[in-house]
Amino acid sequence: MSIKSPLFYLNQLADSDFIIGDHNHQFQQIASELYLELQQLLNYGNTPKIILAEREPVRLLAGFIAACAAGCPVFLCNPDWGKKEWQEVLELIQPDIIWGQEIKTYLCRDAINRVSSQAPCIMIPTGGSSGKIKFAIHTWETLIASVQGFTEYFQLTQVNSFCVLPLYHVSGLMQFMRSFTTGGKLAMPSASVAIAPFKNLASSPEYQIKPESFFISLVPTQLQRLLENPQLTQWLSQFNTVLLGGAPAWEELLEKARFHRIRLAPTYGMTETASQIATLKPDDFLNGKINSGQILPHAQVKIRNQQGEILNSNQTGNITIQAQSLALGYYPQTWENQHYLEVDDLGYLDSQGYLNIVGRSSDKIITGGENVYPAEIEAAIKSTQMVDDVCIIGLPDKHWGEVVTAIYIPKYPQISTKTLQTELNQKLSKFKIPKHWISVPTLPRNPQGKINRQQLQKLALKHLKSAKKLQIHF
Repeated sequence: MSIKSPLFYLNQLADSDFIIGDHNHQFQQIASELYLELQQLLNYGNTPKIILAEREPVRLLAGFIAACAAGCPVFLCNPDWGKKEWQEVLELIQPDIIWGQEIKTYLCRDAINRVSSQAPCIMIPTGGSSGKIKFAIHTWETLIASVQGFTEYFQLTQVNSFCVLPLYHVSGLMQFMRSFTTGGKLAMPSASVAIAPFKNLASSPEYQIKPESFFISLVPTQLQRLLENPQLTQWLSQFNTVLLGGAPAWEELLEKARFHRIRLAPTYGMTETASQIATLKPDDFLNGKINSGQILPHAQVKIRNQQGEILNSNQTGNITIQAQSLALGYYPQTWENQHYLEVDDLGYLDSQGYLNIVGRSSDKIITGGENVYPAEIEAAIKSTQMVDDVCIIGLPDKHWGEVVTAIYIPKYPQISTKTLQTELNQKLSKFKIPKHWISVPTLPRNPQGKINRQQLQKLALKHLKSAKKLQIHF
């Protein structure tokens, strides 16, 4: 598949029903109108930076294609970010145009007189080590490379996608890209990760698709909830492939999926690689394999030790990735070395070339498929002035992968966790707010002020175990 422009693919849809549910004409019309608007600006010598924060999926995708076709830098954004997050994002981007359901098209007064030096890039949000939102810089070409790797790996000419993940996230966006650029179908019932609509979707006449010809992507929490419902379990078992990513899946969940003959395909990838670079094929999964599968054709993975030397099969080390789908950097900076990316995951390649993830070398927490960084949450809690000290850790959880846990020293004995949570609702996204709160008299810090996280893990697990026993007793 050669790389063609977004307009080429849009024109190909003229007589098709690409988006299932009679949304195709609306998608094409909005995309064409927005593209013409942008062309008028380009005629004045201006290349506007666009924030895309639409809630409505069809409008979001139409705006995305219009921006890509016009060669404008476009930033995919979550409309549900909190005030603090939006302030950071607006300060970082300084956009010329904002497209969103709740925000009318906005053009800076001086934009018409200003020539943007930005390349026509696609910015996809991800977390940073500081907890601040970062944007991985992609291009149409890096996203197409990911699609090509996917189709070659699964030996497909068309990809039909049933998308229930956020379209501003790489996991949702790439489902659209696979279908849009291969002439496949896209079922797009929701742009959120909410599970509630699933029950209706499985029986809705609008989405009476043939699941055996569709791919669906889920995070472990979604899979867990679907498998709790016999009707939805049976529905899910009909899909050609159920891609599973976003967070490590627990053994019990994988065994349950295998028992119900779910054609699961655990994947490994990230925003920086435009979705997965390794995937376990469903037949391998059903035959008992538990790992992240083999490397897709557009990527290479090397395992290196701390000195940078390449390790042999079955030797654990730092994962480094080379891929045609690799991001160029984090906005606004491009990476000096764009040939490979060293990530904070540890793993090994076995003798058959299957990637096995062992753990992470940083303290990043992944809860329900979302990246959470302790420093950001600790800073937000400290800003309430209700605690003297706090440390955020992740505890294993069979539903969420990990749960955010706060171990803190209250400033006053009467301060309740409910009060703290209420304060944080104004500062952080819901998934970042701790689910467990443990009050302690002191935190184990060394003379340099560094927390002993291993010791805190043991303390927290012991505390939660005691609390659970107390609940059972009463």
